[in-house]
Amino acid sequence: MRFDILSLFPDFVAQIAGHGVVGRAGERGLLSIHGWNPRDWAEGNYRRVDDRPFGGGPGMVMLIEPLQATLAAMRAADPAPAHVIYLSPQGRPLTQARARELAALPRIALLCGRYEGVDERLLQAEVDEELSIGDYVLSGGELAAAVLIDAVARLQDGALNDAESAVQDSFEGDGLLDCPHYTRPVEHALGKVPAVLLSGNHAEIAHWRRQQSLGRTWLRRPDLLDEAALSKADRKLLEAFRAQWLAAVGEPPDGDA
Repeated sequence: MRFDILSLFPDFVAQIAGHGVVGRAGERGLLSIHGWNPRDWAEGNYRRVDDRPFGGGPGMVMLIEPLQATLAAMRAADPAPAHVIYLSPQGRPLTQARARELAALPRIALLCGRYEGVDERLLQAEVDEELSIGDYVLSGGELAAAVLIDAVARLQDGALNDAESAVQDSFEGDGLLDCPHYTRPVEHALGKVPAVLLSGNHAEIAHWRRQQSLGRTWLRRPDLLDEAALSKADRKLLEAFRAQWLAAVGEPPDGDA
């Protein structure tokens, strides 16, 4: 997979993405990251890439011409079609499901805005979709681009040492949150590892993990829990979890009836 980063700070994105799982994926030849700075295609002595917005108001808006020229150069560098994404708080949320869909594409171009954003005409003409990593505003799209690269790159075949790790992540499969995990030591001042995980009974462990996944989703992200779609066994597990939790805490989590 090829990533093209259109940014005033393309090296910043590449450096972030050069570590951990994404870095190893690059070393294994599973992906490549290429930076494109619009200033290199801007005209004039000052290589200007922005101007004041029509209608007044604070801030600056990124110009059409440097970005359009950068996109043209990017496309000419490789014959593979590029799916162009603009990182924006106005975009639809980046989800695990969308990350998996993007992971199947051969090439993704990430447009990182700055200032007040990008001239709307450029977005309408050149961008395939807008994505957001959350309901907040950053100084630019670079950090969001790094997040997207990580989310997508780790889903490439061979990126993870154990492919099963991705399958068991939160939001995968049925969309529930992952269960809690423990490792050595068995006993610590902070508590003990649940006995079921030490039992060696794989059926009981699977039962416990499923219940914890259901319960944790109910507690933390009830919006992800479609109880009507749960199996009879899952509903029973969730009911038992709720009963245990309410017995210990005495009241439902915020937002739950």
